[in-house]
Amino acid sequence: MTDLSRSHVLMIATDGFEQSELFDPRQALLDAGARVTLASLKTDPITGEQGGEKGKSITPDTTIDQVDPADYDALVLPGGVANPDALRMNDRVVGIIRQVFDAGKPVAAICHAPWLLVEADVVKDRRVTSWPSIRTDLANAGATVLDEEVVVDGNLITSRKPDDIPAFNRAVIDALDHALADA
Repeated sequence: MTDLSRSHVLMIATDGFEQSELFDPRQALLDAGARVTLASLKTDPITGEQGGEKGKSITPDTTIDQVDPADYDALVLPGGVANPDALRMNDRVVGIIRQVFDAGKPVAAICHAPWLLVEADVVKDRRVTSWPSIRTDLANAGATVLDEEVVVDGNLITSRKPDDIPAFNRAVIDALDHALADA
């Protein structure tokens, strides 16, 4: 089993996150020993969705304004429709994504979360995947879009949907393990 006890992973989400895309990767990282910090736009609980219905809530550990990207070894962005759509309008969120990406640290986005990668301008000339409805946005931003359960291109990890979470989790954990080994 991979030991990520030396790692600190940042997750960013707000209301409307896809429940399984936040809770499942978070638990997989915790099970591997990683420290996981959930940052949001507010400190009040945020509520997810599951199958288009209101889902579970979770209280963020911190706000976006308190995040220093240098403190983290990786970034995980859960999907859902409302979640990335709201987050991509926040300059601080977009800046954090760009900083983590530019530092060469793993940046992982699933489902609709690659919208955030477009906004952060980090997909040009990269191979990615996503939920089908945002693939045109990714292609228009210069990405090569594939229809695979997980696509890893350098430090960028993307997946399509909740069914792909097991492959997404493995890719995130492997990338973090390699990043720690190289450090």
